[in-house]
Amino acid sequence: MIGKKIRLERIINRDTGCTVIVPMDHGVTVGPIHGLIDMGKAVDQVAEGGANAVIGHLGLPLHGHRGYGKDVGLILHLSGSTSMNADPNQKVLISTVERSIKMGADAVSIHVNLGAETEAYMLKDLGEVSLACMEWGMPLLAMMYCRGKKIKNEYDVKVVKHAARVASELGCDIVKLNYTGSADTFREVVEGCSIPVVIAGGERMETDQEVLQMVRGMKDAGGCGVSIGRNVFQAKDPTAMVAAISAIVHGNLSVKEAMEIIKDKGSSSAKVKAVRKTAKKKQ
Repeated sequence: MIGKKIRLERIINRDTGCTVIVPMDHGVTVGPIHGLIDMGKAVDQVAEGGANAVIGHLGLPLHGHRGYGKDVGLILHLSGSTSMNADPNQKVLISTVERSIKMGADAVSIHVNLGAETEAYMLKDLGEVSLACMEWGMPLLAMMYCRGKKIKNEYDVKVVKHAARVASELGCDIVKLNYTGSADTFREVVEGCSIPVVIAGGERMETDQEVLQMVRGMKDAGGCGVSIGRNVFQAKDPTAMVAAISAIVHGNLSVKEAMEIIKDKGSSSAKVKAVRKTAKKKQ
């Protein structure tokens, strides 16, 4: 599986074993939202901040490939649905592993909603995509959520750790999950899963500090990183926000130290250099 190992190093920092991913697949689900109007600009901002990878549909490389700036890993998303669907929780395959290889992807991702009425179909798709990824040496990130009539709280550690285990059992390489609210509860999720665990960012939070506190909790629980979208590309300074998150994920900085990166009135490039320097000292 050397192909997977090589590609995983393009989306996971080989020195820290952690990753900062920025999903930008929202255009299919909800349309051209703030922060993703100009995809090339959005990618450039997060890449400059130190993001390891971005996630998007085929349109991201087709219309957002920059041809300049700092390199960043590409994860192509294979499933989707729109908010106009009678059942938005029903995700269907809209691309393939083979097509993603031709598009230059470093990994692929798929979304599964456990508890949805169409869970069986999504699990079938996940299994087929996982086998294709094994065949082609392509890393697979599974976005596993618990949403449906039987799910009372999608952030409950009981259902989140079950979702994590499903991804692990079905051959995925990374799993993206909801954060359960505390380091203690999320540690249960990490301990019950044999693959790297990253947290989703969810809805836009009121303050940057709330985002960083969540990231710090993930880190304290033994998680491997984040996959945060709206709380990054809709931030006042996306580059600084990514730099602050990276400072916690890769440099093990405190929330207070990371907040200084965002509060700094200097340029984004200066902030990035500062966090990299601080992170090296902490390691």
